[in-house]
Amino acid sequence: MDTMRDRFAPVVSRLLDEDPRVAVVLAEIGRDGFREAERRHPDRVINVGIREQLLIGTAAGLALTGLRPVVHTFASFLVERPFEQVKLDLGHQDTGAVLVSAAASFDWPAGGFTHMAPGDVALLDTLDGWTVHVPGHPDEAETLLHHAVAAGDDKVYVRLSVQSNRQGRVIDGRHFVTVREGRSGVVVAVGPVLDTVLAATEGLDVTVLYATTVRPFDAAGLRRATDAAGTDVVLVEPYLAGTSTAAVSEALSDVPHRVLGLGVGRRELRRYGTIEEHTAAHGLDAASLRARIGGFVGAGRVPAGR
Repeated sequence: MDTMRDRFAPVVSRLLDEDPRVAVVLAEIGRDGFREAERRHPDRVINVGIREQLLIGTAAGLALTGLRPVVHTFASFLVERPFEQVKLDLGHQDTGAVLVSAAASFDWPAGGFTHMAPGDVALLDTLDGWTVHVPGHPDEAETLLHHAVAAGDDKVYVRLSVQSNRQGRVIDGRHFVTVREGRSGVVVAVGPVLDTVLAATEGLDVTVLYATTVRPFDAAGLRRATDAAGTDVVLVEPYLAGTSTAAVSEALSDVPHRVLGLGVGRRELRRYGTIEEHTAAHGLDAASLRARIGGFVGAGRVPAGR
């Protein structure tokens, strides 16, 4: 199966052909995928070199002229390194862009901590007005890229990963999808962790919601699920643990509830290893998730039909 990033350049290259507002801004990484598009649209495919602050500044400038810039590099270089420019050039100037990342939390362990960005979504959460898509399959990535580019002049982050579920789901870029129904709690699985969550919760009487868009957070969808399953909520996110717990608490602020945030831990793992080893070390493998979810749901549970 191809990866989400394999879909990125072909999808955006077609959008360049179809929509004269679309522009692409790169910082060397990913340039090979746009060679032909660069030949066809030399004024709308821009490579700034290894200058990530300039990457964001250029995108903001293009947006101010009426273009819809699509900006791409590794997550650590797209969100963390040029964060001041994301905050000011895009946020403060109220200009829109589509930031499309690669490498996710630890997709390339051999790159070391400089190429890991488990805090990217949490960092964007400090800013106002961002839509955040976290696809779990290449088909979903393609759908969400189209949504992002078509989203007027909004600020959108699309988080691509080599980790993937076995099959794509029908998604709309806004709402959670109910994958399994139960009555002893709700588990929200974000993006590429869905398959692992389904394996971990096999036989448990829980509702599993699938989230590929986490900002805005589908509070209404969560409320509907907790009406039937009770207000014990477990979040399993492929980035910093607890990133969305505040969103859950806000959605359920008027009712007693408990929330457990699972995801990538704060402790830095200083050995390269493999993706699978990092997943297990952060407790995101199926066996670890089953123990943590099973130990949480039902203990002091607030019953359904409150």
